[in-house]
Amino acid sequence: MEIRSDDMQLCSSILANLNSCILGKNEEIERLLVAVLAGGHVLLEDVPGTGKTQLVKALARSIGGQFRRIQCNPDLLPTDITGVSIYHPKQETFMFRPGPVMTNILLADEINRATTKTQSALLEAMEEGHVTVDGDTYELPQPFILLATQNPIEFEGTYTLPEAQLDRFMMKLSLGYPSEADEQQMIAGNRGIQPSEGIQPVLEAGDIAFIQQQVLQVHIDEAVGKYLVSLIRSTRSHPQVLLGASPRATIALTRAAKASAYLNQRKYVTPDDIKSLAPYVLSHRLLLRTEARMNGLRADNVIEQVLQSTKVPVRLER
Repeated sequence: MEIRSDDMQLCSSILANLNSCILGKNEEIERLLVAVLAGGHVLLEDVPGTGKTQLVKALARSIGGQFRRIQCNPDLLPTDITGVSIYHPKQETFMFRPGPVMTNILLADEINRATTKTQSALLEAMEEGHVTVDGDTYELPQPFILLATQNPIEFEGTYTLPEAQLDRFMMKLSLGYPSEADEQQMIAGNRGIQPSEGIQPVLEAGDIAFIQQQVLQVHIDEAVGKYLVSLIRSTRSHPQVLLGASPRATIALTRAAKASAYLNQRKYVTPDDIKSLAPYVLSHRLLLRTEARMNGLRADNVIEQVLQSTKVPVRLER
C-alpha cells in the first residue's frame, strides 16, 4: 500500500478543524478520527456542556457528507429512526419513507434516554450497514458512522444501553473539562455563534470511504497480532470479570490500531498502537463481577492490569 501525502493533508485538515472547535482536546480528537478512519462507531460519554455535540457537528461539516441528528427521548419509536412504509391510495402501494438513519454521519443525542426497544433499532445498522423495515432491506449510505452521546450522571428518565449495543461501539470516549487556559481562551473567542458553524468541508464522504479501505491494508505482524489476542483473552480469564471482550472487540482493536498507524504515516502496526487504544476500545465491553464493582474496581483498572501483565513483543518482522 501507499500512504498518499494528499490523504495525510486531508486528515490533518480535519484535525485542525476539530481542534479549532474544541480547545485543548487534541488526543481525544485524534482518537475520534482514528475511529472514523477505522469505520467504527463512537460513544461519547460525558457531563453536559463539554462540547460533545459540537464536536460531532464539526466532524460532519469537515467531512461534507450527509448529517442527521436524533434527539433521543422515551417517546422515540424505532420507525422514527429507520423509516416507515406508508400506503399511497392513488398508487395502491406502500412506499418507504426513509428515516434519519439514512445518512453518512448520524448523531444520536442522549442515546440512553431512548427505550431499549428503540435503541435496538440501531443494532442492524451499526453492524451490517442496512436496515430492515416490513421485511424489506435498505442499504445505508457509505460510509455510515454513528456517534452517540450520553450523560453518565443523570439517571432519571434514562435506560441502560444493553451489552449487545455497547459491543457495537468501536470506542467509548470522554472529553472532560477544559484546562483553565483553554476556558479563558473560550471566553476571549466567544462571538455569539456555535464554533462548528464556521467549519468548512475539507473532503467528501467518498474520500473517507477510500481512506478506510487504505487503512485495512496496513500490515500487522504475526507477533503483534498474537499480542493483541493475548490482551483480549486475558480480559476473559480475569478473576474480577464476568464477561470479557468479545471476538468483535478483537476486530475493533485491530482496525483501530491500523487506523492509528495510518494516521501516523506508518504502514505497519506497533504494540504501542494497541496499548494506547486498548482502554478506549475494550473498557465499555467488560462486565465486572458484582463484588468487584462493590469494591470500587472499574473496567479501565482491569485493562491497565492486563496491559501490565501481558508480554510485549520486542522483535518485529516488517
